[in-house]
Amino acid sequence: MTTAVCPGSFDPITLGHLDIIARASRLFDEVVVGVAQNSTKAALLDAQQRVDLARDALAHLDGVRVEVVPGLLVDFCSAVGAEVVVKGLRGGADFDAELPMALMNRHLVGVETVFMTGDPALVHVASSLVKDVARFGGSIADLVPDGVASAVHEALGGTVARGRTSASKEQHE
Repeated sequence: MTTAVCPGSFDPITLGHLDIIARASRLFDEVVVGVAQNSTKAALLDAQQRVDLARDALAHLDGVRVEVVPGLLVDFCSAVGAEVVVKGLRGGADFDAELPMALMNRHLVGVETVFMTGDPALVHVASSLVKDVARFGGSIADLVPDGVASAVHEALGGTVARGRTSASKEQHE
């Protein structure tokens, strides 16, 4: 049985994440979605919220489970018996950021990284951008799985999605 880990902060999980995880689930016997804390960022959603939202969004996929990554990714991979890390790439900047991590993971424990290109229709979807849109009251419902938009808006203090403001409409006209 081949086990792969799809790691990320998933803050929040997006349709782009779901695309990569669903495609990985067709390639590997088991996919463990590892919800990690990005040490360079403060999370909007706590780890348990991110796990719960990911579990709900991925419940329809056989062979996929969601767990918290408590420390180093390589230690998590060893603990779950994963031989492969799967990472989604939206573009060259993602590759530039991911390559050193992939090489370090291989150096530390021999785990290989498989890069999957993201769906071109979702290449603009990033958790950080989703949070920015939501922070300013924009609708994110078409960028995230069901239930995620309300969790994000609640975490931001109940910001109500209202779409484009009249100022932004004027800029685009």
